[in-house]
Amino acid sequence: MNEATLKATGAGAILCDASIAAQVGDDWFDPAYWRTAAVAGGRGAAWRVQTPAGEAVLRHFRRGGFVARFLGDRYFWHGAEQTRSFLEFRLLQRLRALGLPVPQPLAAHYRRSSVFYRADLLTRLIPSAATLAERLTQRRIDAATMHQVGTTIARFHAAGAFHADLNAHNVMFGEVSSVAAAGPDGSAVYLLDFDRGELRASRDGWPQDNLDRLRRSLYKIGAAADGEARFERELWQPLQDAYTDARQQFDNGAPPAAGP
Repeated sequence: MNEATLKATGAGAILCDASIAAQVGDDWFDPAYWRTAAVAGGRGAAWRVQTPAGEAVLRHFRRGGFVARFLGDRYFWHGAEQTRSFLEFRLLQRLRALGLPVPQPLAAHYRRSSVFYRADLLTRLIPSAATLAERLTQRRIDAATMHQVGTTIARFHAAGAFHADLNAHNVMFGEVSSVAAAGPDGSAVYLLDFDRGELRASRDGWPQDNLDRLRRSLYKIGAAADGEARFERELWQPLQDAYTDARQQFDNGAPPAAGP
C-alpha cells in the first residue's frame, strides 16, 4: 500500500499518494484547470485529465435520488475522515493491498463550508478501458466475458468487499496490471466507484443483493433484447456459474486475490 499524505488547504484538505504530495493542490480538482471534457460515469460528474502524475479520472461527488433536489453536491460535515472522498480513497488503498482490481487512488479532496462540504476523488486512468455496459451495447460480450466478470466479483465478495452500486457501468475491462489478470480476450476486469463501499466481516445476504443489482442493470440497458431466455442461458448463467465455482474455491482456502 502506497503511503498517503494529508495536506491542509484554505477551505479543506487533500489526502494523496505521497509521491505527488509536492505537486497536488486545490486546482487539480477544478476541471477548468485541465481544460478537459466530461466522460461518461455514474451520477457524479467525471473528467479524464492529464496530470503530472499521468492520465487520471477526476470525479466530483454528487448526490442521487430525491435529496439531490435540495442538496445537489453538498454533504453534511462529520469530520475529515468521514468525507465521501477520504473514505473511498482509503478503501481503494485497502482493496489494492488485498490484490483486488480497482483503480489506483491518487488524491481525495474536500472543501468545507459551514455544516456542509463538497468532495472530489482523483484515480489513475485504466488504459484501453470499456465498461460492461459499453461492451453490451457494442455486442462485445459472450459467455467467456461473463465468466470472467463472475469470477472477479467472487474475488471481491470472498474478501468481504461490499459495493454499494454494482451495475454494468461500474464493471470495466482494461489493460492487465499488477492487480488484474488477463481474461480470454487479453483484457482484465476491474470494479469502479466504491463510494459508500466497505469491507465487511459478515457475508450474509449482501453478495446476492450485489449480483441482483448487476442483473437488473443489464436488463435496463437491453441485455435481454434478443429474449430473456437467451440472456439467462448465454450470458447470465455463465456469470452465475463462474461466481459460484470461484466462491467455493475461495471458501475452501484458495486466495481471493487469485487471478481469473
